[in-house]
Amino acid sequence: MTQGSGPVLQLIVLAALATSPAAPAEPARFDADIATVVAREHLPGVAVAVVDQGQVVYRHAKGMRGDGGRIDEDTLFKIASNSKAMTAALLARLVQQGRLRWDDPVQRHLPGFRMHDAWVGQQMQVRDLLIHNSGLGLGAGDLMLWPEPNAFTRADIIAGLAHLKPVTSFRSGYAYDNLMYVVAGEVAAAAGGKPYDQLMREQVFEPLGMARCQVGRWSVRDVGNVAQPHARRDGRTTVVNADGEISADLPSMAAGGIRCSLRDMTRWMQVLLDPDLVPDWLDTPQRRALWTLHMPMPLGDMQRRWDNAHVHGYGYGWRLSDIDGHWKVAHTGTLSGMYSSLALLPDRGIGVVILINGEGEQARTALMQSMLKAYTAPQDRRRAADYLDELERAQASKRAQGHVAPSTEGARAVSGTALPQWQGRYADPWLGTAWLCPGPDGLRFRVEKSPRLQARVMQLQQRWLLRWDTLDEDAQAWLQPGDGPVPSLQLRAIDPDIDFSYDFQDLHFTRTGDCTGEPRARQ
Repeated sequence: MTQGSGPVLQLIVLAALATSPAAPAEPARFDADIATVVAREHLPGVAVAVVDQGQVVYRHAKGMRGDGGRIDEDTLFKIASNSKAMTAALLARLVQQGRLRWDDPVQRHLPGFRMHDAWVGQQMQVRDLLIHNSGLGLGAGDLMLWPEPNAFTRADIIAGLAHLKPVTSFRSGYAYDNLMYVVAGEVAAAAGGKPYDQLMREQVFEPLGMARCQVGRWSVRDVGNVAQPHARRDGRTTVVNADGEISADLPSMAAGGIRCSLRDMTRWMQVLLDPDLVPDWLDTPQRRALWTLHMPMPLGDMQRRWDNAHVHGYGYGWRLSDIDGHWKVAHTGTLSGMYSSLALLPDRGIGVVILINGEGEQARTALMQSMLKAYTAPQDRRRAADYLDELERAQASKRAQGHVAPSTEGARAVSGTALPQWQGRYADPWLGTAWLCPGPDGLRFRVEKSPRLQARVMQLQQRWLLRWDTLDEDAQAWLQPGDGPVPSLQLRAIDPDIDFSYDFQDLHFTRTGDCTGEPRARQ
């Protein structure tokens, strides 16, 4: 599908017209804003940097890693979906080298690639993998990626795509998608003739001098200085999902598995903002391709009010918009207990990066907004605290309108003899085998390839729910029989604000046998 030129022209006009000098950095203001969000959001540690005209004009790296050590500029953080821009840059390098083209059919590089609609699989191009236009629903298939660790391989994920039903037609709309970036990483490996992680090191990290970034399999103990994710538990901030000695080569790597330090991310911003810094790395056509608006995105009310924005869309691994008349290139990253945010104002030579090893969704939003406004609207008196206040008011308004998870208080575990008509072995076309069988503590549900998807079955009045052993309460799901003559099960989210990667709505388990031969799960 050919995109209209309107949004692209608007961005070009914004870049051409914005010629006034940038406001100076305000270290004291930034220090105060960081202190505010750290205190209010109970953050264990934060690393922040600002680049202005090629120079690092602000650095802040403080707090606790989670292993007893303190955060500094070289501490590694999970950058989560900020990995997508690096995957896109890797593909751009391969295009520049003539190893692939943006309009290559994906099947040219991955002959086994299929979508639910065979025609879509045939027509999908490399560029489509990067711009969330596949027709799949928000986060479709993410349960093959998260929660980690699990036993799904990249081959499993690519095979699973053929079983995920679209919710819109191909290229007709935007819906954020992680699985296509897994495919993009495999396209890079096929075209480059080397594994994704090796290509990322050779084509991105090494030429740019991002010496601490880690991808693929690596030793946490040998590399050292690694921040651990944190969450709030019973009023305390505590480490969750801590690293072992080895960080595995997870299938999610190309979509959100890279780790980098503040120093690395600062270098990343400098090179992106100044093509002459590493002149042979990416040529002008490829840089332009990364930052061209390829897929329009919805423009929210808050974005209009906060940014005075008129344009919003997706490039190759980047969100593109305008803020107070300035061109903005940005992305965020979210994993359990780790949050990142990076924003560039290319026409101003400004870059801001925020890395957090705690529950920092609102913190990164408020802090980034305040820091960018110091440059785009220095007369604006709102600070991080004001933006936090507005975010909290918006949440309170949603709750007042009934947008809350129903209470599950009073739910009780059922015995191993409950629901005999439901018990047995089940199969979902893409998530694989699941078991609803008796265990030592009652009736249990578990997914064979995903060890953290294990739950006790609970009864609440006349409904049944899954209380996961190791996942947060907001990930709980209703368990209910499916429609049709063949015995089946469905899962449905309880919390309307559940992380979209818990795509329970895409599952359909069909009964394939009884509980005989069930492998014993962890109890």
